Amino acid sequence: MFDPIYIKMAIGGLTLMGCIGLFFGIGLALAAHKFKVESNPKIEAIQECLPGANCGACGFAGCEAYADALINDPDVEPNLCFPGKTDVAKAIAEISGKNLELKEGSIAYIHCAREDRDDYKKHEYIGYGSCSAAELAFAGPTDCQFGCVGFGDCMHACPFNAIVMENDFPHIDPELCVGCGLCVKACPKGIISIIPKKARTIVRCWNQDPSKVTQSICSLGCLHCQACVRDCPADAVYLDNGVIKIDYEKCEIDGTNCNLECMNACWINYPAFSKLGTDLYEAGDEFFQRPICKNSL
Repeated sequence: MFDPIYIKMAIGGLTLMGCIGLFFGIGLALAAHKFKVESNPKIEAIQECLPGANCGACGFAGCEAYADALINDPDVEPNLCFPGKTDVAKAIAEISGKNLELKEGSIAYIHCAREDRDDYKKHEYIGYGSCSAAELAFAGPTDCQFGCVGFGDCMHACPFNAIVMENDFPHIDPELCVGCGLCVKACPKGIISIIPKKARTIVRCWNQDPSKVTQSICSLGCLHCQACVRDCPADAVYLDNGVIKIDYEKCEIDGTNCNLECMNACWINYPAFSKLGTDLYEAGDEFFQRPICKNSL
């Protein structure tokens, strides 16, 4: 038999703990009632429409933050969710009561022509299979210090499975890519950018080496002769920190009738050096002939 004193102590302890729990429970319930935040049904409805990827392409921390801003900030537009595309933008505009102005789709692009080469390795890399890690070892195993390393950090960062690795080079699926920019942040070389899907021309190479070094390494590299910069009638092509870039807003507004002067100004003729370039040249495809080329996306 248990000692009655111990039984009374146990019952007393349980009773005391129960009273304490009841006291704090009532206190928390009152506090929750007093300080509760009224939820807006429109915010919840918008969250239901959003894909929930939390990619940050809209410029907010996640889908919930974007939904809240849509209702509480009159300046936030309903067309910022690139993964959701047109259908989500229309649904958000209807719920929020805002005017919808559809934006041109964007896509990630890798400014490196190494995919057309086989002889690009300067040494065998033995270590952790990451572009960021390999970059620390003499700028990676490729001969071009500004070229793609090829271990797929961008692929692992993509939440939409839009990037696949083929022959140690990332390829972007234009149907799956939403232009969220996560791959841009993941690339240690900084050679990925977000461009309009309807861009008329693309700069394929973002190396920063002198032309003599580039020619000795890669027959597909930009030599920074700036002929494209000089010949662009819209002043949309420019040299930025050693790489040729295109201001697509200027190109779209002022250069629609220029007959691709920037591409035609590039004097490099790749078929003289590249078998792939020769095959494409004979087939009448100009995309791979120059560092600045037609958009085939």
